Amino acid sequence: MDKKIIVIVCASLMLGAAASIAPGQASRAGPALKPTPALPAPYFPDRFDWKRKTPEDAGMDAAKLDEAVKYAIANENPGPKDLALDLALTFGAREPFDTLIGPARERAAANGIVIRHGYVVAEWGDTKRPDMTFSVTKSFLSTVVGLAWQKGLIRDVHDLARDYMPLPGYFDGHNATITWDHLLRQTSDWQGTLWGKPDWADRPEGAAPADWPNRKLYEPGSRYKYNDTRVNLLAFLALQVWRRPLPVVLREEVMDPIGASNTWRWTGYENSWVEIDGQKMQSVSGGGHFGGGMFISAWDLARFGYLYLRNGRWNDRQIISEPWIKMARTPGAANPGYGFMNWYLNTGRKASPSAPESSVCFVGNGANIVYMDWEHDLVAVVRWLKGGNALDEFLGRVIAAVTR
Repeated sequence: MDKKIIVIVCASLMLGAAASIAPGQASRAGPALKPTPALPAPYFPDRFDWKRKTPEDAGMDAAKLDEAVKYAIANENPGPKDLALDLALTFGAREPFDTLIGPARERAAANGIVIRHGYVVAEWGDTKRPDMTFSVTKSFLSTVVGLAWQKGLIRDVHDLARDYMPLPGYFDGHNATITWDHLLRQTSDWQGTLWGKPDWADRPEGAAPADWPNRKLYEPGSRYKYNDTRVNLLAFLALQVWRRPLPVVLREEVMDPIGASNTWRWTGYENSWVEIDGQKMQSVSGGGHFGGGMFISAWDLARFGYLYLRNGRWNDRQIISEPWIKMARTPGAANPGYGFMNWYLNTGRKASPSAPESSVCFVGNGANIVYMDWEHDLVAVVRWLKGGNALDEFLGRVIAAVTR
């Protein structure tokens, strides 16, 4: 018999034998392979409709989740709801130059939202009210800087900031070696005054007020120091790069695509108006320390957090690049618990022992918290929680409610 015919006959017999094996039965060659079930596509809410599930349907214990909500309500920040007064009693009590130059207003009571597998499983308080969010504003700022990097407006985060600033006097002398990375990680040690606020007057260091203006200088990148004047410098620098108001960039590139409401506002100061390309624009602030910053609802904060939980993707659009998110989540050398502003990392589980090490919080005074937990597929927004270990206690209760 011809060799080709023999090969064809053998192949036909083998195919026939394979086809005769019933599904689930094992052949002599080994067990039949079961098809891998396809994972359901992530759910993304429409602009005016965020679907809900019962805690049980989302893999959570309803009673335990209710305990977490009751804890958040019972542990509301006891400070004044008039935030101008609250700022005067806290920052103003220990800082010079504390006069507010941006808007501030009364806040709501404790409120929040918990999202599991993309669905709303808990809500409490006035979640639609656009309140000040203080330093969570920094997370929006670093996002806008990230968008500039994605579009090639910033070549490298390790580029010198002075190469992107068209105005003299901002990055001279001690400030000449400051990079974008230093500004994003709050390690720049920038020295100067912006919008009438000296760098040294923000959380001043020194035994006596007379020592404050003559603070020790550190090599840029070598020391972490939380400082809103330097954050506002980053916002001003980003405005020079975009040549467009940053709230407009944020709305067009992020907030509208993720279905945020039209109620959020990102403001600057009464004296932070500048002219670029013949247009008057306001350089926005990176927080509410001196007033201003982001005024936003819990619902819009939840959408922003959910965008990052889905690694920058919304439906079929990659809004924030994954390489940028990876950089933002990388611990800084000077502070391993801090990535790009305002990414609070849980390195070594020091910040939140009850939460996974991979989790991240955006944190603002008050407290305003956006919690993202990829391990448990969770987003939690909790607003006006008191300080101390209340956040870890709340997160521990939410995570304890996860059953599958």
